[in-house]
Amino acid sequence: MPEIIKTYVRWVDRVSDYVGIVAMYLIFLMIGILLMDAITRNVVDIPVHWAIEAAQFTLAAYYFMGGAMTLKNNDHVRMDLFYDNLSERGKARMDLITMVCLLFYLSVLLFGSVSSLSYAIETGERRFSMWNPSMIPIKSLMVACIVLMLLQTFSLIIKHVATLRGERIA
Repeated sequence: MPEIIKTYVRWVDRVSDYVGIVAMYLIFLMIGILLMDAITRNVVDIPVHWAIEAAQFTLAAYYFMGGAMTLKNNDHVRMDLFYDNLSERGKARMDLITMVCLLFYLSVLLFGSVSSLSYAIETGERRFSMWNPSMIPIKSLMVACIVLMLLQTFSLIIKHVATLRGERIA
């Protein structure tokens, strides 16, 4: 494989790892928000109206940001009925077939999320609640993370093609 392709794979893998590590720490933020909400509501008797929505946004950020790292580390859900019995090259072929489906899915998801972000920006979309937060930040994050998942999918395709050619890309 040409060096530029190897550099692309290393770069995307590294960015996916960094974003995934930040996502892992979001769980602690969400726990802190929910703990604060429980204490202020039940002990101090002063409900914090924004806490549940902030926890929901944090959870959404968590699963969007963790997507690319999950793909990279092959930690996603898969039906291993036949897959485990395949050779390394057979697994690469099967993964390439599923990557085409994943590319289609992520492309449709990206199209919808860009449309949703565009609508949020044009209308100044806000969530209908007492806190009334803007939807632009979470939708922007969603678009960025879907783009990163697409980049990671292309990285995986390159790795699987390299496997079929008998090469190794770290």
